Amino acid sequence: MPNLTTNETNTNAPKTGDKLRKLLAPWTVPALAVLTAMAVGAILIVVAGGDPLAAYLGMLDGSLGSPRAVSETLLWSTPYILTGLSVAFAFQGGLFNIGAEGQLALGALTAALVGYSLHLPAVIHVPLTILAGAVAGGLWGAVPGWLKAKTGGHEVISTIMLNYVALNAVTFLLAGPMKDPAPGNVLARTPLIDETARLSPILSGFRLHWGFPIALAVAALVAWVLRRTTLGFEIRTVGANPDAARYAGMKVGRTIVVSMALSGALAGLAGAIEVSALNHRHELGFSQGYGFDAIAIALLGKTKPAGVVPAALLFGMMRSGAPRMQFLTQIPTDVISVIQALILLFVAADVMVRRLYRLRGDGERIVITRGWGS
Repeated sequence: MPNLTTNETNTNAPKTGDKLRKLLAPWTVPALAVLTAMAVGAILIVVAGGDPLAAYLGMLDGSLGSPRAVSETLLWSTPYILTGLSVAFAFQGGLFNIGAEGQLALGALTAALVGYSLHLPAVIHVPLTILAGAVAGGLWGAVPGWLKAKTGGHEVISTIMLNYVALNAVTFLLAGPMKDPAPGNVLARTPLIDETARLSPILSGFRLHWGFPIALAVAALVAWVLRRTTLGFEIRTVGANPDAARYAGMKVGRTIVVSMALSGALAGLAGAIEVSALNHRHELGFSQGYGFDAIAIALLGKTKPAGVVPAALLFGMMRSGAPRMQFLTQIPTDVISVIQALILLFVAADVMVRRLYRLRGDGERIVITRGWGS
């Protein structure tokens, strides 16, 4: 029987440093993408005549410098978490859902309709309002899924076109049949929802509401569905290789429709929570591009719920701290949008980051979408 010495045992055992390096390896490129985007953003700030250090310190102060700043950061992060999960969920199924903005708008509109037209006890009205928004987003998301499954129509095109349909339909309804009839109102917005349909703030004096812990719970639920259920296994298998999934007896078409429907439901849920907890009505232009920013968040989070949450928090920090940055340095908040776009660029074209920092190996690649008509 071999008699291993203490030194031999330690040599064969995995080192703590190796474990940590293996754990952090998948997040190296996203972290460097953020760093590179902020470096390029600093150059733009200098070109604009500003001080990048003062600008970034101002953004940090505006997002984390006080309890109220932290509250606003988490408030911004709430719709980002849910819409980021929406796009990431579709990615797991090999689908590219660009329609989150339209699904969010329809979810918000439906939640507002249920919130002001029905008069129910709060214990029923609040969950019904939020559920209605999620169902509306899910039904709208199922449409491009059905088109892809039945006709081969690519979801990138169909979701872009359905965004136009949804946003213009919402504009018509807000300015017409669903417009607030209050005397003197000239804005395209719905009436206020009932008190019984509103999610309350977590702390008195702060705007942060219970939608944030709900978003975290939904992220945990999505991770569990994808990793621990048969449905999640089928979605990941179809996303990885639809031909192999079909050969294994899986119903690929049905899985595509379900994937897009659940993806749309997450975006609709984001809109419903914004109405129920924050705005208390749906009005034109309430979304700050959550559905489009969600694409960058999902890619930055490597299409996994555990990555989407910190990516959404980062975007929430940038959005929350942008006004403070502008106040201190007079740099326009549009710089934040440029940095977010650069993050998306560097994450999507990760080869640039790998060559810039001389990273070895190809690493884990994200399959964004399949070929046309597949």
